[in-house]
Formats: sequence, C-alpha cells, structure tokens
Amino acid sequence: MLIIALSKGKLLDPIMDLFSLAGYRSEALAKGSRRLVFRCSGTDVTFLIVRPSDVPTYVEYGAADAGVVGKDILLEQDCDVYEPLDLKVGACKISVAVLEGHASYDSLSSKIRVATKYPKVTERYFNQRGIPVEIIKLYGSIELAPVVGLADRIVDLVETGNTLKAHHLIETEVIAHSTARLIVNRASLKLKHRPLTELIQALRSQIIQGANGKPRMRRLVLRPRKPKTALTKTR
Repeated sequence: MLIIALSKGKLLDPIMDLFSLAGYRSEALAKGSRRLVFRCSGTDVTFLIVRPSDVPTYVEYGAADAGVVGKDILLEQDCDVYEPLDLKVGACKISVAVLEGHASYDSLSSKIRVATKYPKVTERYFNQRGIPVEIIKLYGSIELAPVVGLADRIVDLVETGNTLKAHHLIETEVIAHSTARLIVNRASLKLKHRPLTELIQALRSQIIQGANGKPRMRRLVLRPRKPKTALTKTR
C-alpha cells in the first residue's frame, strides 16, 4: 500500500484533479468529506490530508511514502526527501516587498528588519548579498508589518500581487519561484519501487499532455437518460 500526504488549502483541488486524471481517485475526498484519511478507489493507495508545512515531515520520517507540497516549503525546511517531479500547478514566488517610496536599502551598515514566515530562506538570501538583516518571524498577515512600522521589508509568497497592491507594497526582488512538487521517502523508493515508479510515470504523462496543449483524458460520467414521454394518438 502507498500512503500519500497531500496539502490542505488551495493546492488540494488542482492536485486531486491531476491525481484523478492519472488514475488515482478518491470518491469520498471528491465529496468534500471532513475526514483526513481516504482510500483511493480501485488501488492500494491511501491519501492523508495534512497541513502543507507538515507534508515533508510525514514523508521524511516514513509516515507517508510520498507527498505533494510547494517548493517554497521545501526551500524553507530543507528536508531529506527525493523530489522527482514538478507538478506544474500552484505557481507563485517568494518575493521581497517594501512600502511604496522605500525601495532602496537605507544603509548597508545597519540591520534591515524583515518580517516573514520563511526565516531560513530570507536569512540565506540576504546573507549571500552581504546585507545584514534582523528576521521577525510571523505566521500570517505579513503585509501589515511595514504598514505599522514593525519591519522595513517583508518576504512572502506572492501569487497575483493583489494583496501587496492593497497595502501599498511593491515587489522589489524575487527570491525563488514555487510550484507544487511530488516528494518521495528515500527508503520507500527502494522498498516500494514499482508502485512509486508507476505513480511518477502516470503523473508525468498528464503533465506532459498539459504542457503540449493536448486535452487530458477525463473519466466519462454516465448520466441517466430522461425517460421519453409516451406519445398518444388522438382520434
């Protein structure tokens, strides 16, 4: 049996669509059940629904054989997992943003306060550029930090940029691009090589079809026909 950890939130629907097209479908999950463990119809696969930040932990420690998580989380956690496939969904970027009119670094001799939920990524990025920073770890509402004077900059995940614009923030640098990735436990890849290889190949086939602009195969849903109305002759 394969156990696959999937991320809650915005990634779940497009990932389940991709898995379904690849032949891994859970009817119970499709119905929006609140359970966190689902069997995949017709296969020896079980889905776990967990927080995105927990997916690499489940996979690294072998509680799940494989998982799907954003590249942004992999960059931050630096877990020891195999990353065989970019699933090409959930595209966004980790960016540096500042208030309008404050785009330049005030002084390289003093620390810049940066608010973020990616402290490791942020510190590594600025250290590589020789810019001293003080990291302020936040778990949400990162955009408020420069507005209220808590930080000089923010490093956050940006998808459309609309939230930045709403808070008069502008993107100044892109640290990394992020999409959903399939990750695999290293031991499971040896012990369950065949089913994991089949999973990887099935997902890759769907991704290639999408990249080439070919219509992906969808399962035919048979709907009951409406009964025909009997015609009566009039004399």
